[in-house]
Amino acid sequence: MRALVQRISKGSVSVDNQTIASEINSGLMIFLGVGHDDTTDNAQLMAKKIANLRIFSDDQEKMNLSILDIKGQAIVVSQFTLYADTRKGNRPSFIRAANPDKADVLVNYFADQLRSFGIPTQQGQFAAHMLVSLVNDGPVTIWLEN
Repeated sequence: MRALVQRISKGSVSVDNQTIASEINSGLMIFLGVGHDDTTDNAQLMAKKIANLRIFSDDQEKMNLSILDIKGQAIVVSQFTLYADTRKGNRPSFIRAANPDKADVLVNYFADQLRSFGIPTQQGQFAAHMLVSLVNDGPVTIWLEN
C-alpha cells in the first residue's frame, strides 16, 4: 500500500461538477494506492501511521502534532497511478496495482480505520474521474509505503 499524504489548509473533491468531498480546512489529503498483495492488515497499519504522523506545527512552529492532536479532517482519494512503473518506455505500467474490486474494498476499509480513530474522513469516488482541489500547507508532502 502506498500513500501520498499532503498537509492541507483547504481541500475538496468533485465528480461531474458535483462536490463529493466537501471543502475541509486544516487536515490531510491522502492519495492512496493499493497493490495486488495488500490486505486489511496493510490498510490498518497505514491508517494508524497516518493518524499519528506528526506533521502539523505546534506553538513553536515545529512539526510535532498529528491530525488527531489538531482535530483535523481527512479526504481519501483512491489513486492506482501511485503504482505506475515507468522503468521501460514512456507509457506507465500499472501491473502492480490491485484489481479494482480488491482496491475498492481496501480503500473503504482504510477510510473506516481513520474514522475509528475519530478523524472525520471523506472520500473521493472510486474509479471516477475526479477533480481534486487542495492548498498544500507548507508545502508538506509525505510518501508512505508498507
